[in-house]
Amino acid sequence: MPLIRHSSDKDIAAVTAIYRHHVLHGTGTFEIDPPSEEDMVGRWSDIQSKGLPYLVVEEAGHILGFAYCNWFKPRPAYRFSAEDSIYMAPQAHRKGLGRALLTELCASAERAGVRKLIAVIGDSANAGSIGLHSALGFRHAATIASCGWKFDQWLDIVLMEKPLGLGDSQPPSV
Repeated sequence: MPLIRHSSDKDIAAVTAIYRHHVLHGTGTFEIDPPSEEDMVGRWSDIQSKGLPYLVVEEAGHILGFAYCNWFKPRPAYRFSAEDSIYMAPQAHRKGLGRALLTELCASAERAGVRKLIAVIGDSANAGSIGLHSALGFRHAATIASCGWKFDQWLDIVLMEKPLGLGDSQPPSV
């Protein structure tokens, strides 16, 4: 039975391996060179220091995916909007684990005070990520054409958004 839980530093090697695969073989991220485990520790620590969720899905002791959110932009006015990221191991695709993981990320982000979750999806042909986000209530906000160059081709990004909790119906308690 898969378990979705908060990540720990012991998960970094598995998270790095999953992300490395996506950097080297996919267009969902526009990174060209895979980050090292040390780089990933720094990124993980940054998320932790902000009180934002960084989750993993684990089955039989193996990490099959990870998801986290980080502030959309560093300026204070954006402090209630976060960008989500989700990556699954290749063997975990199409098993419902990504849906469960992103569902929990949305709930955890809301508990952390996020009012708007934003998906910045690499590659407008990324039907898996677009479909997953749509299924969980994200709506299309924009497509920015040809803003990334990877694998000798121009790639779009798709922006999707989902209000969390009260969304913009009331001011936040600051």
